[in-house]
Amino acid sequence: MARAGNLALTMVMTVLLTAFAYFAYQGHQAVALAGETTIVTSIGLLPYYAFRSFIRMLGAYILSFVFTLTYGYKAGTDPRAERWLIPILDILQSVPILGFFPAAVYFFVSLFRGSPLGVELASIFLIFTSQAWNMTFGFYESLTTIPRDLKEAADAYRLTGWRRFQKLYFPAGIPKMVYNSILSWSGGWYFLIAAEIIAIGPARYSLPGLGSYLIRTTEEGNLGSTIAGLLTLIALITLMNIFIWRPLSVWAENFNYEFESGGSRTTRGWGYRLWYEAPFFREFRRGLIALGSGLSVVVENWYMKLYAIGGGGLKICRYLNLIWRLATWSMVILLVVSLLRGIVGLVNLFMMPWQPEILSIPKAIFFSFLRLLVAYLFSLAWTIPAAIWIGHNERVYELMTPVFEVLASIPATALFPIIVFFLVGITGDMNLAAIILVLTGMQWYLLFNLIAGVKSIPRDLKEAAEAFGLRGSRYLRRVVIPALVPSLITGSVTSWGGGWNALIVAEYVVYAGQVYTAFGIGSLLDTAIYKSGSFQIIWSSLIAMVATIVFLNRFFWRRLYDIAVSKFTMGD
Repeated sequence: MARAGNLALTMVMTVLLTAFAYFAYQGHQAVALAGETTIVTSIGLLPYYAFRSFIRMLGAYILSFVFTLTYGYKAGTDPRAERWLIPILDILQSVPILGFFPAAVYFFVSLFRGSPLGVELASIFLIFTSQAWNMTFGFYESLTTIPRDLKEAADAYRLTGWRRFQKLYFPAGIPKMVYNSILSWSGGWYFLIAAEIIAIGPARYSLPGLGSYLIRTTEEGNLGSTIAGLLTLIALITLMNIFIWRPLSVWAENFNYEFESGGSRTTRGWGYRLWYEAPFFREFRRGLIALGSGLSVVVENWYMKLYAIGGGGLKICRYLNLIWRLATWSMVILLVVSLLRGIVGLVNLFMMPWQPEILSIPKAIFFSFLRLLVAYLFSLAWTIPAAIWIGHNERVYELMTPVFEVLASIPATALFPIIVFFLVGITGDMNLAAIILVLTGMQWYLLFNLIAGVKSIPRDLKEAAEAFGLRGSRYLRRVVIPALVPSLITGSVTSWGGGWNALIVAEYVVYAGQVYTAFGIGSLLDTAIYKSGSFQIIWSSLIAMVATIVFLNRFFWRRLYDIAVSKFTMGD
């Protein structure tokens, strides 16, 4: 019976994928006739738009994965490089996606002279900037928290180079990589609209995809098409959660180095069973495993031969090492030259007469900060009790976690019609609406980190609390709240980072041909990017925003985190 059910599921999935591919191909033909940069707001083209957006997201994720393994490995294993790699990464994650528009337009678009390939590469690069930093920090954290006894065991077995990476570092990073990949894809979906419509003043480039479809239907006030596009996006995210992220989450638990805690293993739902038991997917999975194992064996054999044989092999190793060093120093020199040219360009830019809007940047930062603070307090008000409830109730956790993962991926533009119709209509301005939109970019980071904090409470600590009769408010004060403090600080840092980035879609809303703005650094940056194209205002806003975020992280959140780790960490 189970075998027949798995076969039926396989057949259904094959039919659905075939139908999707057919409609995507028909959509490609229709868009080709209309013109590549023409966004046709027809519901029948949604499968094609979904396919194009997914391919861009996948390309950006592959780049992010490679960047994570290389950058995170260097930062996590080389203390000298760590001193400057991590601050650079901290600054990069503080730059909103609009801040990378000039680089995307003037490098990729200009390099390919405005061809569709250049615009596609620019879009993939922009999505990459919303995915890579989170994954890299996660992998770096995994490498720096590997238990000492495992490192000593690797040293005892003389694991070096590729084998050390394969047997120690990469497995240690898998759980964090999977978890942060989910968040990175959510961030990519959230900013998909900004990545598929690229503009600097009068220069505007559009690519067919779900993001450009949603923003175009929103600007036209076509509520029905916007809802259809949103449902398509939700369906795509849901399918990925069922057939990719849930099975990967279960698989990643095999690589945990942690001691037993109060949590339990991820539920093996029907998506997991289909992937591991259905004939088609089982054979596909075996093929991928065989391919990966074969490549690993080839690389390992090549590596061992080079280091095992003498004479010529050692010379080859020296040559490869020399080539690697030359490539590294070439990249460093290229980055330094680019940085110096950028500084010279900025100096020349600011030697020109300043535009009046620049003087309003401090005030804009202050108003945006107030909106972030209000949204943060609203987020705390519901995420702390929700995380405590979900973390202590396994059935609720299994049911609600996938729902929250889908909700976290929904772009804020999906809320534009509701905001314009209700919030702006009731209050008469955009302030409350902007706070609600910022809330969508902050609350999920808090919630997921807090749930992880509750789930990580050791089981023996819970049993001891029960033995001593700690219940209700006493249990919360003595056990749960202290355990949540480190996760609360971590979630706060990431939620404020998400909030600063969400300002670009919260303070500048276009609906039915009308622009709604709330004065702040986000609206200043949006206006400069999409309307005036003033690089003075763009760079001034970016520098002010990055400086504010870095200052808050270094002198406020970092100190709070150090206090939390020293006073509230479980264990010795």
